[in-house]
Amino acid sequence: MARAGVTAERLTRAAADLADEIGFQNVTVSALARRFGVKPAALYSHVKDLQDIKVRVASLALSELADRAAEALAGRAGKDALTAFANAYRAYARQHPGRYAAMQIELDSEAIDVAAGVRHAEMTRAILRGYDLAEPDQTDAVRMLHSTFHGYVSLETQGGFRRHPRDAEASWSRTLDALDAVLRNWPPAG
Repeated sequence: MARAGVTAERLTRAAADLADEIGFQNVTVSALARRFGVKPAALYSHVKDLQDIKVRVASLALSELADRAAEALAGRAGKDALTAFANAYRAYARQHPGRYAAMQIELDSEAIDVAAGVRHAEMTRAILRGYDLAEPDQTDAVRMLHSTFHGYVSLETQGGFRRHPRDAEASWSRTLDALDAVLRNWPPAG
């Protein structure tokens, strides 16, 4: 590909695709340069460094997932919304393992706003309003949901459930049932 075709946006998309193919941790400036048929130095007129690329991939992934989750949530409430959100999250992680890994890097507060992190938090809190949770319970529930989704998806994508006869899909469904039951019966503080 000609040098003229290199832009920050195209680099970000190529890095995201590469992350899905070879793993986020294996994305390098050299590998990206090979994709574009240019020398690594040519990329630095579009991005600062590898960390800049990684933050851009994280931002892209968060935005893509936020779009999918918003579409899945449209018109839903309660357990239906919880399930739709969780399934969008899980499907994205399975379809885009490198992008999903990128979303786990720590971003500074400026990058989070740009990276759609606020949209994720707002959607999760919207789901929780259907369960009538106020602060600080809402924050605790957001953390519980994220931890459960991330933990399940991470174990599943790393093969953690392969050796058990129980189908991972059945366990996922029961996990969502359990989360719904906990959210409907949130324990009182103190």
